[in-house]
Amino acid sequence: MLTEEEKNFITYWEKNRNRKKRLIWQFAAGLPLGVAMSVAIVFNYLSGWYKRATMQLNVSSSGILVVLLGIILIIVFMVVFSSRHRWEMNEQRYRELKSRKDI
Repeated sequence: MLTEEEKNFITYWEKNRNRKKRLIWQFAAGLPLGVAMSVAIVFNYLSGWYKRATMQLNVSSSGILVVLLGIILIIVFMVVFSSRHRWEMNEQRYRELKSRKDI
């Protein structure tokens, strides 16, 4: 026997599962987490608490490019990972509820 919430979730997920798997929805779901981590890294760099790393970064002009590339890669990884993880968790819950409903 399913609760009302579980029935609502099954209905919702049947309607939206393909839409949530699209790339644009994945970016919308995971972007805040990736940006938050990147802001923390930039803040950590700008605070200058680790002098040796700051000196090493300031030695060459390509250091800032490496940091920016790293930040972009972190954002993309977090966006893709968190959104796919969330989609997989919802899909697993849907399948479990669906099998429980059929029994």
